[in-house]
Amino acid sequence: MRAILNQLSREFRPWHRYTDDPFLLLVGTILSQNTNDRNSLAAYSRLTSKFKTPEQIASASLDEIKELIKIGGLYQEKSKRLKKISELVLKKYGGNINSILKKPVGEARKELLSLPGVGYKTADVVLAFGAGHDIFPVDTHVFRVSKRLGFVEKKNRYENVKTKLEMITPAGRRIEGHILLIQLGRNYCRARNPRHAECPVNRFCPIGTRCAGPSRHLQRRSHQR
Repeated sequence: MRAILNQLSREFRPWHRYTDDPFLLLVGTILSQNTNDRNSLAAYSRLTSKFKTPEQIASASLDEIKELIKIGGLYQEKSKRLKKISELVLKKYGGNINSILKKPVGEARKELLSLPGVGYKTADVVLAFGAGHDIFPVDTHVFRVSKRLGFVEKKNRYENVKTKLEMITPAGRRIEGHILLIQLGRNYCRARNPRHAECPVNRFCPIGTRCAGPSRHLQRRSHQR
Protein backbone atom coordinates (compact mmCIF):
# COMPACT_ATOMS: atom_id res chain seq x y z
CA MET A 1 0.00 0.00 0.00
CA ARG A 2 2.83 2.43 0.78
CA ALA A 3 4.32 1.88 -2.68
CA ILE A 4 0.92 2.34 -4.33
CA LEU A 5 0.23 5.56 -2.44
CA ASN A 6 3.68 6.89 -3.27
CA GLN A 7 3.11 6.20 -6.96
CA LEU A 8 -0.40 7.68 -6.97
CA SER A 9 0.75 10.80 -5.13
CA ARG A 10 3.06 11.47 -8.06
CA GLU A 11 0.26 10.84 -10.53
CA PHE A 12 -2.56 12.91 -9.02
CA ARG A 13 -2.80 16.38 -7.58
CA PRO A 14 -4.11 16.61 -4.01
CA TRP A 15 -7.65 17.87 -3.59
CA HIS A 16 -9.71 19.01 -0.68
CA ARG A 17 -13.37 18.84 0.22
CA TYR A 18 -15.66 21.62 -1.00
CA THR A 19 -16.28 22.96 2.51
CA ASP A 20 -14.68 23.12 5.95
CA ASP A 21 -18.08 23.39 7.65
CA PRO A 22 -18.85 19.97 9.25
CA PHE A 23 -22.60 20.41 8.87
CA LEU A 24 -22.36 21.32 5.18
CA LEU A 25 -19.96 18.43 4.72
CA LEU A 26 -22.64 16.16 6.17
CA VAL A 27 -25.22 17.69 3.83
CA GLY A 28 -22.98 17.25 0.80
CA THR A 29 -22.16 13.65 1.66
CA ILE A 30 -25.84 12.79 1.99
CA LEU A 31 -26.45 14.38 -1.41
CA SER A 32 -23.64 12.25 -2.86
CA GLN A 33 -25.34 8.99 -1.87
CA ASN A 34 -26.18 6.81 -4.89
CA THR A 35 -25.39 9.46 -7.49
CA ASN A 36 -22.42 10.67 -9.50
CA ASP A 37 -20.12 13.50 -8.44
CA ARG A 38 -21.30 15.96 -11.07
CA ASN A 39 -24.96 15.72 -10.11
CA SER A 40 -24.35 15.64 -6.37
CA LEU A 41 -22.15 18.75 -6.54
CA ALA A 42 -24.76 20.52 -8.66
CA ALA A 43 -27.42 19.66 -6.06
CA TYR A 44 -25.14 20.84 -3.25
CA SER A 45 -24.39 24.13 -5.01
CA ARG A 46 -28.06 24.80 -5.68
CA LEU A 47 -29.09 23.99 -2.11
CA THR A 48 -26.34 25.99 -0.41
CA SER A 49 -26.92 28.99 -2.67
CA LYS A 50 -30.10 29.48 -0.66
CA PHE A 51 -29.75 27.46 2.57
CA LYS A 52 -26.45 27.07 4.43
CA THR A 53 -27.35 26.39 8.06
CA PRO A 54 -29.41 23.86 10.02
CA GLU A 55 -31.81 26.70 10.90
CA GLN A 56 -32.37 27.59 7.26
CA ILE A 57 -32.86 24.00 6.05
CA ALA A 58 -35.13 23.15 8.99
CA SER A 59 -37.27 26.21 8.23
CA ALA A 60 -37.47 25.52 4.49
CA SER A 61 -40.39 23.64 3.02
CA LEU A 62 -39.86 20.15 1.64
CA ASP A 63 -40.95 21.39 -1.78
CA GLU A 64 -38.23 24.05 -1.75
CA ILE A 65 -35.55 21.53 -0.79
CA LYS A 66 -36.77 19.01 -3.36
CA GLU A 67 -36.65 21.56 -6.17
CA LEU A 68 -33.12 22.63 -5.28
CA ILE A 69 -31.64 19.11 -5.01
CA LYS A 70 -33.70 17.44 -7.73
CA ILE A 71 -30.75 17.23 -10.12
CA GLY A 72 -28.93 14.96 -7.64
CA GLY A 73 -31.49 12.15 -7.81
CA LEU A 74 -33.45 10.45 -5.03
CA TYR A 75 -34.56 13.94 -4.05
CA GLN A 76 -37.81 12.80 -2.42
CA GLU A 77 -35.98 10.79 0.25
CA LYS A 78 -32.93 13.03 0.54
CA SER A 79 -35.03 16.14 1.12
CA LYS A 80 -36.75 14.44 4.07
CA ARG A 81 -33.42 13.30 5.48
CA LEU A 82 -31.87 16.74 5.25
CA LYS A 83 -34.84 18.39 6.93
CA LYS A 84 -34.98 15.79 9.73
CA ILE A 85 -31.23 15.99 10.34
CA SER A 86 -31.35 19.79 10.43
CA GLU A 87 -34.19 19.75 12.93
CA LEU A 88 -32.36 17.21 15.09
CA VAL A 89 -29.06 19.12 14.96
CA LEU A 90 -30.91 22.25 16.07
CA LYS A 91 -32.80 20.54 18.87
CA LYS A 92 -30.09 18.28 20.24
CA TYR A 93 -26.84 20.08 19.39
CA GLY A 94 -27.83 23.73 19.22
CA GLY A 95 -27.21 23.84 15.49
CA ASN A 96 -23.57 22.77 15.73
CA ILE A 97 -22.28 19.22 15.27
CA ASN A 98 -18.78 20.12 16.51
CA SER A 99 -19.83 18.78 19.89
CA ILE A 100 -20.11 15.35 18.24
CA LEU A 101 -16.79 15.60 16.43
CA LYS A 102 -14.89 16.52 19.61
CA LYS A 103 -15.74 13.15 21.14
CA PRO A 104 -13.47 10.08 20.80
CA VAL A 105 -13.77 8.70 17.28
CA GLY A 106 -15.76 5.61 18.31
CA GLU A 107 -18.34 7.64 20.24
CA ALA A 108 -18.57 10.28 17.54
CA ARG A 109 -19.08 7.65 14.85
CA LYS A 110 -21.85 5.96 16.84
CA GLU A 111 -23.62 9.28 17.34
CA LEU A 112 -23.36 10.25 13.67
CA LEU A 113 -24.75 6.86 12.67
CA SER A 114 -27.81 7.56 14.83
CA LEU A 115 -28.77 10.48 12.57
CA PRO A 116 -31.43 9.71 9.93
CA GLY A 117 -29.92 8.70 6.58
CA VAL A 118 -26.35 8.58 7.88
CA GLY A 119 -24.57 5.32 7.09
CA TYR A 120 -20.99 4.15 7.54
CA LYS A 121 -19.50 6.03 4.59
CA THR A 122 -21.24 9.31 5.40
CA ALA A 123 -20.19 9.14 9.05
CA ASP A 124 -16.59 8.31 8.16
CA VAL A 125 -16.30 11.09 5.59
CA VAL A 126 -17.46 13.61 8.19
CA LEU A 127 -15.05 12.20 10.79
CA ALA A 128 -12.14 12.25 8.34
CA PHE A 129 -12.66 15.60 6.63
CA GLY A 130 -14.64 17.38 9.33
CA ALA A 131 -12.56 16.32 12.32
CA GLY A 132 -9.30 15.07 10.79
CA HIS A 133 -9.50 11.55 12.20
CA ASP A 134 -6.99 9.19 10.59
CA ILE A 135 -9.54 6.77 9.16
CA PHE A 136 -10.21 5.30 5.70
CA PRO A 137 -13.73 6.04 4.40
CA VAL A 138 -14.88 3.56 1.78
CA ASP A 139 -16.91 4.66 -1.22
CA THR A 140 -17.79 2.88 -4.47
CA HIS A 141 -14.41 3.60 -6.05
CA VAL A 142 -12.48 2.48 -2.98
CA PHE A 143 -14.52 -0.74 -2.82
CA ARG A 144 -13.78 -1.56 -6.45
CA VAL A 145 -10.10 -0.63 -6.44
CA SER A 146 -9.25 -2.38 -3.16
CA LYS A 147 -10.90 -5.59 -4.35
CA ARG A 148 -9.13 -5.53 -7.70
CA LEU A 149 -5.80 -4.89 -6.01
CA GLY A 150 -6.40 -7.94 -3.84
CA PHE A 151 -6.42 -6.12 -0.52
CA VAL A 152 -9.91 -7.37 0.33
CA GLU A 153 -12.19 -10.16 -0.78
CA LYS A 154 -15.24 -9.73 -2.98
CA LYS A 155 -17.55 -10.88 -0.19
CA ASN A 156 -16.22 -8.30 2.28
CA ARG A 157 -18.66 -5.62 3.41
CA TYR A 158 -18.01 -2.02 4.39
CA GLU A 159 -16.65 -2.60 7.88
CA ASN A 160 -14.38 -5.44 6.74
CA VAL A 161 -12.96 -3.35 3.90
CA LYS A 162 -12.42 -0.29 6.11
CA THR A 163 -10.68 -2.34 8.81
CA LYS A 164 -8.38 -4.11 6.35
CA LEU A 165 -7.44 -0.91 4.54
CA GLU A 166 -6.66 0.84 7.81
CA MET A 167 -4.47 -2.07 8.86
CA ILE A 168 -2.32 -1.99 5.71
CA THR A 169 -2.19 1.79 5.25
CA PRO A 170 0.59 3.68 7.08
CA ALA A 171 -0.70 5.74 9.99
CA GLY A 172 -1.31 9.33 9.00
CA ARG A 173 -1.98 8.43 5.35
CA ARG A 174 -5.48 6.98 5.50
CA ILE A 175 -7.34 10.10 4.38
CA GLU A 176 -4.75 10.51 1.63
CA GLY A 177 -5.30 6.86 0.70
CA HIS A 178 -9.04 7.42 0.46
CA ILE A 179 -8.51 10.39 -1.88
CA LEU A 180 -5.92 8.65 -4.06
CA LEU A 181 -7.91 5.44 -4.50
CA ILE A 182 -10.95 7.48 -5.50
CA GLN A 183 -8.90 9.28 -8.16
CA LEU A 184 -7.49 5.96 -9.34
CA GLY A 185 -11.03 4.57 -9.62
CA ARG A 186 -12.30 7.59 -11.51
CA ASN A 187 -9.45 7.85 -13.98
CA TYR A 188 -8.14 4.33 -14.55
CA CYS A 189 -9.74 1.55 -12.50
CA ARG A 190 -13.22 2.28 -13.79
CA ALA A 191 -16.16 -0.07 -13.33
CA ARG A 192 -16.46 -0.41 -17.12
CA ASN A 193 -13.53 -0.50 -19.52
CA PRO A 194 -10.74 -0.10 -16.96
CA ARG A 195 -7.56 1.35 -18.46
CA HIS A 196 -5.20 -1.45 -17.43
CA ALA A 197 -2.34 -0.65 -19.79
CA GLU A 198 -2.20 2.99 -18.68
CA CYS A 199 -2.78 2.43 -14.97
CA PRO A 200 0.06 3.91 -12.87
CA VAL A 201 -0.09 0.99 -10.40
CA ASN A 202 -0.64 -1.78 -12.95
CA ARG A 203 2.41 -3.70 -11.76
CA PHE A 204 0.91 -4.06 -8.27
CA CYS A 205 -2.46 -5.31 -9.52
CA PRO A 206 -3.16 -9.05 -9.99
CA ILE A 207 -5.93 -8.23 -12.46
CA GLY A 208 -4.16 -5.47 -14.33
CA THR A 209 -1.02 -7.50 -14.98
CA ARG A 210 -3.10 -10.29 -16.51
CA CYS A 211 -5.21 -8.00 -18.67
CA ALA A 212 -2.53 -5.75 -20.09
CA GLY A 213 1.11 -5.59 -20.96
CA PRO A 214 3.62 -3.41 -19.12
CA SER A 215 2.17 -0.17 -17.87
CA ARG A 216 3.07 3.11 -19.50
CA HIS A 217 5.35 3.88 -16.55
CA LEU A 218 7.34 0.68 -17.02
CA GLN A 219 7.40 1.23 -20.77
CA ARG A 220 8.77 4.71 -20.22
CA ARG A 221 11.60 3.45 -18.01
CA SER A 222 12.38 0.64 -20.45
CA HIS A 223 12.57 3.12 -23.32
CA GLN A 224 14.87 5.41 -21.33
CA ARG A 225 17.28 2.53 -20.75
